[in-house]
Amino acid sequence: DGFPLAANRPNYLLYANPKLAQGSDKWDALAKLLSASDSATLNQKLAMTQLSWVALSNQISPSVKDLIEQLNLDGIGFDPQPARFYPEGSTSAQLLGFVGRDAAGQAQGYFGLEGYYDRQLAGKSGKVVMERDALGRPIVISGQDFFPAADGQPVHTSIDRTLQYILAGKLAQGLVRYGATAGTITLMNPTTGQILAMVSLPNYDLTRYQQADAALFSNPVVADAYEPGSTFKIVTLAAALDAGVVKPESICDACAGPVRIAEYTIRTWNDKYYPGSSVTDVLVHSDNVGMVWVAQRLGQDKLVQYLHKFGIGVQTGIDLQDESSPALRPDSAWSEVDLATAAFGQGIAVTPIQMLRAAAVIANGGKLIFPTLAVNKPQPPRRIISQSAAAQMTAMMVKAVADGEAKWAKPAGYTVAGKTGTAQIPVAGHYDAQKTIASFVGFAPATGPKFVMLVTLKEPQSSPWGSETAAPLWFDTAKELFRYFQIAPDKPEV
Repeated sequence: DGFPLAANRPNYLLYANPKLAQGSDKWDALAKLLSASDSATLNQKLAMTQLSWVALSNQISPSVKDLIEQLNLDGIGFDPQPARFYPEGSTSAQLLGFVGRDAAGQAQGYFGLEGYYDRQLAGKSGKVVMERDALGRPIVISGQDFFPAADGQPVHTSIDRTLQYILAGKLAQGLVRYGATAGTITLMNPTTGQILAMVSLPNYDLTRYQQADAALFSNPVVADAYEPGSTFKIVTLAAALDAGVVKPESICDACAGPVRIAEYTIRTWNDKYYPGSSVTDVLVHSDNVGMVWVAQRLGQDKLVQYLHKFGIGVQTGIDLQDESSPALRPDSAWSEVDLATAAFGQGIAVTPIQMLRAAAVIANGGKLIFPTLAVNKPQPPRRIISQSAAAQMTAMMVKAVADGEAKWAKPAGYTVAGKTGTAQIPVAGHYDAQKTIASFVGFAPATGPKFVMLVTLKEPQSSPWGSETAAPLWFDTAKELFRYFQIAPDKPEV
């Protein structure tokens, strides 16, 4: 909407020629106007009389500049050096990144949008070229060439500040309500791939990033790998539907009890079993045993092929500097156990943006889109599953929301397609039974969706289950989105 997430305010670099800045009794007055760190090194810098130019401070506001000019000091000057300010505060800290200094002391964008678009935003520095003698002194009669600075260009993003504000507030409430140590909410247009809002907590103060824990700088939506758990079942099932090896009404003939794979026994999450379940029932019950049966019908080679199609194991290409991707194991290295556990989202890792994009494939009718924040950087989507397979998968996800473990939190009157996820966190070669990542991914309305959204909560304390933490947070946030997008209820609720 043209409102800045990050903009520049007037700021100046104060410099001095130490050879000219001698003998004044007003330097103490200058020191009082500078920051503590700049004031502490002032006399040391002024003593560098072998130099013709030293920087005294790069944090001079217009008001301080006026006060310094009133001192009438010899040998000092000012260069404009705009500084960032953030009208929306730090709600978008990991999304934006920050402007710091490189090893040479030059402004440099780090992380997020600042890092990715650093060249475009920074512009070009000006410079003066002159000849010097063997002692480094300027040769005045040789003249000099002046090359003016060129301003950088703004980056217009797809972020909607109202949606960003809504998500930031809801996530902050969710972390407190469920006792989670961290969380993310990401909102995307499932047709274009444009990111509408992206929030991560905890974050840091953009104006004091030097004092923050560096571990908070990376954006977990694009940089952190996690095992997605049951949300990943939508990928396995979409692949099986597209390959034609199952239908929504196909009956699982192996769902009566635990299944043995090599030396491992796989059970359902609640140790309940549903003989004669349909494939739709398998999703509604989030049945791990049923998912193993589906994966076995699909086969190892086909499953791996579809994982590649969905972009699992490679970066999405989103325009944020800190994107990473957990690698898939080599195609030839998959075992029977790997096939079974990947079917229900364990033993395989993704980033939140990869999981969100996988859900968008189903939401938009079967096309892989390319997430982006810059409004002028669209890439054409690529069809990876049939429209009919996507429609079947959507109907199954609607059923999972309506009849699954989180049905109590669903907004009345709205048809939502989604899936909960709960995954144990691997620690030192084993899974920690007490620590989970809870998640919910979904889109709405189920037909012609306006948005696809992913919520993740790390180590929630009130309950380890996504159906009792991430899902209600997703639905609570969605209620605000329905109002914002002016989405009316599509059916009366009895």
